[in-house]
Amino acid sequence: MIANEKGFSLIEVLVALVILVIGLIGVFNLHLVSKRGSFESFQQTQASYIAQDIINRMKLNRGLLTAYSGTYAGNLSKPATACDVAVGANVVCTVNQTLAWDLYKWEQQMLGSAEVNSDSVKVGGLDTPTACIRAQANGNVTVVITWRGIRKVSDGAASNSDAFVSGCGTASDRRRAYSVNTVII
Repeated sequence: MIANEKGFSLIEVLVALVILVIGLIGVFNLHLVSKRGSFESFQQTQASYIAQDIINRMKLNRGLLTAYSGTYAGNLSKPATACDVAVGANVVCTVNQTLAWDLYKWEQQMLGSAEVNSDSVKVGGLDTPTACIRAQANGNVTVVITWRGIRKVSDGAASNSDAFVSGCGTASDRRRAYSVNTVII
């Protein structure tokens, strides 16, 4: 008597599982690459926003334009007078107080102090940011923001022909850089 067996053999099932696992590993790796790229893009968008923010602050305090020049890495202490312009605010600040407040708030934005996780760790800013401002009396302004990326690539500022840009931040194969040249009149 010859039996006609119907169904899958154990070898066929194992081969199908191996093919499925290889496909799932590929999908998982694609997901990881996508998340890294999304995070790098978010960091660059943040740097752009932060650079534009300080430029707008400088426009509002044009009298002390050159005083904004310097290197900033989140080390400024909070000024005694908060010069935020808010609805119903009754604070009148001098230009020097405004300068100190602008730089402090700007550094806090770079560090992401407005967004903290459940462990009170700042999560909304750039990773180890350094910002450099070169403001000249004629209104020429260069703002450079560097931060640490998550992937090793080439140094984001080392190849720049402007020594001011390439000198901002710590040289590294993870350094990213965003720079803006503008004129404030």
